[in-house]
Formats: sequence, C-alpha cells, structure tokens
Amino acid sequence: MEYVLLLAVVVVFLVFKDRPIMVLEFKNGELIKTKGQVPSGFKTACKEIAHKTPFSGRVKVYKTRFVTKLDFSNTIPAKVKQRIKNVFPHNISTSKRGKRA
Repeated sequence: MEYVLLLAVVVVFLVFKDRPIMVLEFKNGELIKTKGQVPSGFKTACKEIAHKTPFSGRVKVYKTRFVTKLDFSNTIPAKVKQRIKNVFPHNISTSKRGKRA
C-alpha cells in the first residue's frame, strides 16, 4: 500500500514541476542570470531592452508540442513585455492560428 502512495506522490511531482526551457532574470536593468540554451541574438536584444528601460523580473520560456510560450513575472511592464516578444526568435502560436475569418 505504501508503494502506491509513493508512486502517486512521484507522479504528481513530475506532472506539476515547473520545467521551462529558458529562464532570464533581470535586476535593475541588468541581466543577472540565465538558464538553458538562450540564443545569443535574443540574449543581446534583451540586454539592450533592459539597458534602455530598466526593470526587474523573470522571463521563462516554455515549449510544448505545438506552442512556445513566454511567461513574464508581474513586475515587468507591459511595453517591455511586448518588446521582448517582438525580438523572440521562435514562432509563438496563438489559439486563433489555423482558423479562418
């Protein structure tokens, strides 16, 4: 019986674990930490954005089978979020893709 409980705990841990493919951390307009394989052009562009408009926060990139998603912390302003999305090198699919008007 304990094995079933242990197996359930392991499955829940694996399903709900936060697993981004890239993480960029900014503090007062400087890139202080990166995790994962960050493309050099994207990294340089993010440094320039942070230098021009100083902010603090974290950007996480998640990849599923069909979608690459950017996740921003709440401390990043909306205009900066849009600028980072514009320089992101991968295609970001939306839920409206493939639908015709």
